[in-house]
Amino acid sequence: MTDNFQDLKVMVIDDSKTIRRTAETLLKKAGCEVITATDGFDALAKIADSKPSIIFVDIMMPRLDGYQTCALIKNNSAFKATPVIMLSSKDGLFDKAKGRIVGSDEYLTKPFSKDELLGAIRQHI
Repeated sequence: MTDNFQDLKVMVIDDSKTIRRTAETLLKKAGCEVITATDGFDALAKIADSKPSIIFVDIMMPRLDGYQTCALIKNNSAFKATPVIMLSSKDGLFDKAKGRIVGSDEYLTKPFSKDELLGAIRQHI
């Protein structure tokens, strides 16, 4: 079964260039249009213009962390329904619970696989 994510806009927010590049490569191969942001402020500035269908956000970032970024996205009526997937290098119950509290739709542990990334999109779009 091949997925067709043609023209699906996906935003990846991570302060790690490696993670952004990895996710972007995987997603572009699947046919997605990818918007990347280096942190929460950068993302919030781009979200209104790009209107992504789904957002992947790293938890540990400078200035505005993933929880704060997710909460701000979910508190905006225009983007409340946009799925937000948290990315973290920690696989902790506390982190997952905190992610749920701020409204995240799923939690992926880094390093994530192509299947996990596309699986999350499939599940929420």
